Amino acid sequence: MEQLFKTRKMRLDLFKSRRSSDQKQPIDVPENLFRSCSECKESIPFEDLMHNLYVCPHCGAHLKLTAHERIRQIVDEGSFVEMDKRMTLLEGRTFPGYEEKLERLQKKTGLYEAVVTGTAKLGGIKCALAIMDSNFFMGSMGQIVGEKITRCIEYATKKKLPLIIFCTSGGARMQEGILSLVQMAKTSAALAKHHEAGLLYISYLTHPTTGGVSASFAMLGDIILAEPKCLIGFAGKRVIASTVNEELPADFQTAEFVLEKGFIDRIVERKDSRNVLIQLLRLHERRVSWD
Repeated sequence: MEQLFKTRKMRLDLFKSRRSSDQKQPIDVPENLFRSCSECKESIPFEDLMHNLYVCPHCGAHLKLTAHERIRQIVDEGSFVEMDKRMTLLEGRTFPGYEEKLERLQKKTGLYEAVVTGTAKLGGIKCALAIMDSNFFMGSMGQIVGEKITRCIEYATKKKLPLIIFCTSGGARMQEGILSLVQMAKTSAALAKHHEAGLLYISYLTHPTTGGVSASFAMLGDIILAEPKCLIGFAGKRVIASTVNEELPADFQTAEFVLEKGFIDRIVERKDSRNVLIQLLRLHERRVSWD
């Protein structure tokens, strides 16, 4: 609350200084005071954006969230218990500059890798949860991301828990070569066992969900949800257009386009995500036996 009051005072001082006739020097605006929308480019007071769940009030664009911001928005307060937090890659960092970039991102984001996994409660219902974070290597899937997601799936299967994965990724991590592609098969195999156990898996796609992630666990959900206008696809639009030699629709690979083609089940705005997930979990909490 104290921080909000400070932010309001900074905004007021800024507006007063703009109106002052004797102001001759350019004003240095603190980086955390305003944020520009990536879609409409409008400047939004950070305080307003935060209270609007990081959705642009001008155009409705759903701006990217960190994994921990997502957790705070959807789970019951204080219920999240993280798993495999400090798991890191000990070998296979042979790509030039890869190890240094990993270390820089770990310091910048406070994450060890591009996914956070654990258990939590939504509406009092316990579930396993994996949330990818595009701030870390664009959410790309390497060995650790694949291993953490696989362990989360296997834990859900063992404990007979529903599973929710929030996907956002640029695809497989090229710095790890073929070992990153192996994660597609590994996560998919774990999901097959989860499905065989008769357990629920909800895949929630956010911007962007592409490459090897979209070609594996992201599109294997029993129920697949997506945020509005998020990018969903495998190859890029320009690559596809040049391959088929056709002009593609303007909304090609958006959530709305993919929904129309039947590949996802529903588009859910961020403000409704928690309630929708709770409703789905409750519907599947008690399964009817037909034996």
